[in-house]
Amino acid sequence: MIGPLTAVTGASGAVGGRVARRLARTGVPVRLLGRDPARLPDVPGADHAPAAPYGDGEAMRRALDGTHTLFLVSAHESPHRVREHTTAIDAAVAVGVERIVYVSFQGAAPDATFTFARDHWDTEAHIRTAEIRHTFLRDNWYLAGLPAMTGTDGVLRGPGGDGRVAAVAHEDIADAAAAVLLDEGTDHDDRVYDLTGPEAFTLAEAADELSRVTGRPVVYVPETREEAYASRAGYGAEDWEVAGWVTSYEAIARGELAAVSDAVPTLTGRPAQSFAQFLVANPDSYRHLLPGG
Repeated sequence: MIGPLTAVTGASGAVGGRVARRLARTGVPVRLLGRDPARLPDVPGADHAPAAPYGDGEAMRRALDGTHTLFLVSAHESPHRVREHTTAIDAAVAVGVERIVYVSFQGAAPDATFTFARDHWDTEAHIRTAEIRHTFLRDNWYLAGLPAMTGTDGVLRGPGGDGRVAAVAHEDIADAAAAVLLDEGTDHDDRVYDLTGPEAFTLAEAADELSRVTGRPVVYVPETREEAYASRAGYGAEDWEVAGWVTSYEAIARGELAAVSDAVPTLTGRPAQSFAQFLVANPDSYRHLLPGG
């Protein structure tokens, strides 16, 4: 299968790299973009663009020249992320890119509890005004984040209350994204897809599942906002970053990440992975919780 050139940003990351490999396997011409070309994966048949930071309009225009579709994975969180996104979008429009598929976040809104979700809303708004074909893929929390955020002491802590989260696997996001990118029709234009797992569960239930698979007690400790900020004070992170961490849990507590979507099975033709299935397939994700891990 041969098609127009697709540029994949964030190709050294967990989503972009998976998408690039899926596209390349079908024979679609792929160009990999990243801040550091040395970190880009070895994807057979793909070409590597020179260094292309999102916020460097000239570099992005060079990297995107001749590209038909831009798969835009959001930049690393920073106070300047929206500006970086808009610069990349403007560069794509300037060189005649015809379509943008943007990886956003479920619940993106100007008043979202999760502060980083507000960045996604602002980015979506800029794409909408750019008069370019577009599709938004709003993913939920990553399933991989749940064991990663559980300490070696077997405690998952945060101000998530009894809220539910419909967390999703990176593999499912990549498969859904590839399905959209490979469809050159207009069915996905102006569409917003929430990419979720097959069920919404509480953080206490996630801890129970980690207990089952590791064979040791894993517990969820709900925190107040004040406790959450205090327990993260020692990481040396900037205030805006800590606010993002804390409000991601608070979004769960307020029910903003509980909606389960059928977008993954609809786009991929198979069920989305559950948390239990993810853990079976990814034992390294919880190795730090095992004795001697």
